[in-house]
This record gives sequence, structure tokens and C-alpha cells, in this order.
Amino acid sequence: MAGVEEKLAGGSLLLDRDGVIATITINQPERMNAIELEMWSELGRVVPELDANGSVRVLVFRGAGERAFSAGADISRFEKERSNSTQAREYSKRFLTGLDAIEDFSKPTISLIRGACVGGGVELAAATDYRIAGETSRFGVPVAKLGLVAGYSELRRFVHTIGPARTMDMLLTARLFTAQEMLNAGFLAQVVSDEEVEGAAYKTADRIASLAPLVQKWHKYFVKTILRDPALSDLSEKDIAMQFECFDTEDFREGVDAFLDKRTPKFEGR
Repeated sequence: MAGVEEKLAGGSLLLDRDGVIATITINQPERMNAIELEMWSELGRVVPELDANGSVRVLVFRGAGERAFSAGADISRFEKERSNSTQAREYSKRFLTGLDAIEDFSKPTISLIRGACVGGGVELAAATDYRIAGETSRFGVPVAKLGLVAGYSELRRFVHTIGPARTMDMLLTARLFTAQEMLNAGFLAQVVSDEEVEGAAYKTADRIASLAPLVQKWHKYFVKTILRDPALSDLSEKDIAMQFECFDTEDFREGVDAFLDKRTPKFEGR
């Protein structure tokens, strides 16, 4: 992407905005794009700002270089940051602030995955909506090798996407899954050659961004509501009414008019 680049967390994260598509790059290729605590905190700050920015329609996450999307936490910092349960609890608060900000982003999010996508890296990817990977990418949460656990908030995303059986496989064996396995499990939307990942991801981002942005946000909300309440027994009147709000938008009128006029619609998010 070619746009205006902003350095975050001392340059460990890069923010690029190109039209209506924003990209956050994990920028530590020499360390397999490890995600440090201050980087999670920065994600917790900047992602909500991008959500509130009306000019952003899609947010892409990627890792710098070709070796890794992210190999997770910097284990060399465990002694300083997670050497006991008190430290670990404080670490978790800041970590989940960033992770939850990504899941709570109201607009479509995409993970562009090349290489290793492990630990905190695959947890970040799990918090996004659409995941595209290269065929040699590998995925896993091998925390049993370190004697630590992945918590409730992290694991629920895997249970929702790949199911409890595969989640248990990933945790109990601590093995790495292939891209094809993760595609078959429903975690990935696409697997392409390693050389095609970037092009495929941004082609998808462009397509998503060209469609009605309010509808994209509503559909995200609907799917998350169904996951949280499969029986839909707790829907509020506001939730029910939300299904029909699209009919009062300018985008709806533009979409219908464009279809009848046999032209490409221009959606403004109104």
C-alpha cells in the first residue's frame, strides 16, 4: 500500500492510510514480528480512533517481511512482565485492551498472513473478520510448551471459528497447523500462493470497501449477536429495529437506483 505512514509504539507498529483502507503493520521482522506489551496498548488506543474515523472503511493487519505475520509474545521479556500471577493479571488487562479493540472494531477487518502466525499473532488474527494466508503459513497456540495457558477471552474466538475439537487439538498437542488445515477448519477464508497473498488481501479489501459501509457494520453486529445468543432470546427492540434501518438510508436508494440503471453504485455511508 502506498499512502501516508505513521510510526506507532516507537516504530514497532506502522499505520498506513490509502484512501478508505487503513493498514496496521507489525514491524519487527528481525524478531518474527513479536507483539510486545506496549504494542498491545497502542493498538488499544489507535484502533478505536480508526473506528471513529468516517473515512476508513476497512482495516488490514499484516506483518513486516515474509517470515511471520507474528510469532506472538517476546518470551525474553517474561521474566520482567509475567514472572508471577500478579504480573500476569496486569499484563492480561493491557493485552486484552488491544485484542478486544480489534474484535470490537465495527467495520470489516482483514488479516494478511504470511509465514508464522502463532500465539498472540494467531489470537490477533482470530479477532479479525476475514483471514487470507499464504500456503506455507503455519498456525498454533503452543503455550503448553511454556507451561502457561491461553485464557477464556482468547480461546472463545477459536471455539467460535474452528470448534472445540480442533481448539483442543491445537492446545493439547501444541502442534502447528498448516494453512490448508486452517482453511478446512473454517479459520481462513482464502489460501493462495505466498506470492499472491498481498494482492489477494487488498483486492478483497477493495471489494469490501466498495460495498455499502453501513450494511457491512450491521452484518458484523448481527453475526456477533448470533454467536453470543444463538437462540436470539435476548434481542432488544433496538436490535430488532436495526434489521430494517437500511431501508431509510441514502445508500439503499443509491443501490436500488444503480441496479435499475445498470451502473456501479457509489455508497456514501448515509
